[in-house]
Amino acid sequence: MSVKKMGVVQLTMLTAINMLGSGIILLPSKLAEVGGISIISWLVTATGSVALAWAFACCGTLSNKPGGMGGYAEYAFGKAGNYIANYTYGVAIVIGNVAIAITAVGYINGLFHINPNPLVIGLMTIGLLWLTTVANFGGASITGKLGGITVWGVIAPVVVISTIGWFWFDPKIYMAGWNPHQKSLFEAAGSSVAITLWAFLGLESACANCDAVDNPKKNVPIAVLFGTIGSAILYIISTNVIAGIIPNMQLANSDAPFGLAFAMMFTPIVGSIVTGLMVLACIGSLLGWQFTTAQVFKSSADVGYFLKVFSKTTKSGTPIIGMIILLFIQTLLSWFSIPISKDGTRLGWLTETNITNPGVSAQFSAIVDLSVVTNLIPYILSMAALVTIQEISHTPRRKAIINNIIATVGAAYSYFALVNSGDQALISGGIATILGFTFYGVVSARFVKDEQRLHPDHVISGSDEVPAVLHQP
Repeated sequence: MSVKKMGVVQLTMLTAINMLGSGIILLPSKLAEVGGISIISWLVTATGSVALAWAFACCGTLSNKPGGMGGYAEYAFGKAGNYIANYTYGVAIVIGNVAIAITAVGYINGLFHINPNPLVIGLMTIGLLWLTTVANFGGASITGKLGGITVWGVIAPVVVISTIGWFWFDPKIYMAGWNPHQKSLFEAAGSSVAITLWAFLGLESACANCDAVDNPKKNVPIAVLFGTIGSAILYIISTNVIAGIIPNMQLANSDAPFGLAFAMMFTPIVGSIVTGLMVLACIGSLLGWQFTTAQVFKSSADVGYFLKVFSKTTKSGTPIIGMIILLFIQTLLSWFSIPISKDGTRLGWLTETNITNPGVSAQFSAIVDLSVVTNLIPYILSMAALVTIQEISHTPRRKAIINNIIATVGAAYSYFALVNSGDQALISGGIATILGFTFYGVVSARFVKDEQRLHPDHVISGSDEVPAVLHQP
């Protein structure tokens, strides 16, 4: 029985959903904390993200190895690089999915004007994680179609803001909130780079889902480039228009900036409708990310990096067992990302202690920083591997030089984002990455056994194959 896969339109939609659905909702408010000068961060992030997208498109076109970013990394770093790329990416999106779920729950509470206690928030978050996981049981085609519908919940409001929102744009409001904290250009770019990069996380999801798409060599690059460039345009225009509609302090304190903007442009009812659409888009984004997470673990399990249970699929090609395992992990993580005590002195594992007013925003920021750090590891590995990929594929020298320069820009941006992600996120992300090497040490023995079985006349010594006779006394 043939497995129905996504086409280029569905893959592009899924890529756009993974970026727009969760990234845009809090963006105007978070950027307002820095001011309009945060557009510097937008320009830096957009440039870096397009460079990353270009390099990923090159990797997808030239690579003959399966597994998305892990397959790219293997060209330069061997099986260890493949493992670490997929491991850190898997960790990043598992954590990121919890952040998306918490964000959606927070906006649902704001939409219906309810203020549940931490226990209820935790149950709602877990319920949303379960709902979006079960919805993926139908396979890649259904996920792409559902995502293609829900993404309009964010695309429509963002397009409206970006076009007719200019009629409500007040230059005085925009300039009053340009630089409220008197930051330098470098400080402004660094202080908001984590949240702007979070908005673009997902540009690589087309690569991660390459095993579930028709004609990946052609369709993956198209989805990556068009999804990233389109999202960048919408992000920059919409967030700056809103900054000229809503006063800076009011925008910075808003839980639903797009809903507030539409309420000021039209009526509060319209604002509530837009907030509801944003929640729907956020849920659709989580739906796409749940599928992507399972696909990453499946592709890694297929080549022996993760437990084989993650590679088991149904007739429709859906790794349901892996989804359920990851769901239980996310369920546990969700409990560590909400306040444990009401006075704010003891918070979950992912958030810092002694936060004055702990809530969804604080939890979101802490999880975003950690997710960004771990997500950047496979980005950097893929950028570095492009040199080797082009060498093996005999890419014309001039074209290869241009591609390598662009990949260098993407790598430089990734390091800039790492440095500005915060000490706690760097420490936690570093520990998680080093832990991955320990895990690889456990599974690497199976590759030695496989090599010895296939080539009994050779033994493995480090990374080299040496004739067995040389080791005989």
